[in-house]
Amino acid sequence: MSLKATYLETVLPQLQTQLGVTNRHAAPKLEKVVVNVGTGSLREVAKIHEIVPHDLALITGQKPVARQARKAVAAFKLRAGEIVGYAVTLRGARMYDFFQRLISITLPRIRDFRGLPLDGFDGHGNYSFGIREHAVFPEIDHDHVQHFYGLGVTVHTSAKSNQAGEALLRSLGFPLQKREGN
Repeated sequence: MSLKATYLETVLPQLQTQLGVTNRHAAPKLEKVVVNVGTGSLREVAKIHEIVPHDLALITGQKPVARQARKAVAAFKLRAGEIVGYAVTLRGARMYDFFQRLISITLPRIRDFRGLPLDGFDGHGNYSFGIREHAVFPEIDHDHVQHFYGLGVTVHTSAKSNQAGEALLRSLGFPLQKREGN
């Protein structure tokens, strides 16, 4: 069963009773997942602007968008307009597919993984975390990886508070650490 079907059939009624929401459209839901990769530390690597977009497209199933520096910073040897990273915004079916692969395959592959910390919430129900090595994704061939880089993942929800966002993510199977005292 897909994650969206699971959400609609089991998670949504459970969230409505847990949060005391009568209208199903007022219950929190996933809106988008944003995956970012910064290439600042890999600037001297040859072909980095071919490797990172290719790997990110394999991981997410969508072509990434290049992010450019807005202004020059001499201390970092950075010029305005230079590519400093790549980003992918996932919505709809691709978002649910990536989210399901993330929680069931990728995160358990991280060494010494004991859940994601609760301090990744932003106060509005959205959750951000980082993955140190892109090679934990099964789509990446370990034999051809020459340079490791990290990526940031932000899960945007329609929740208005951290508690509602946490309830949504936990009910979808997101591996958050337990609260102290529970």
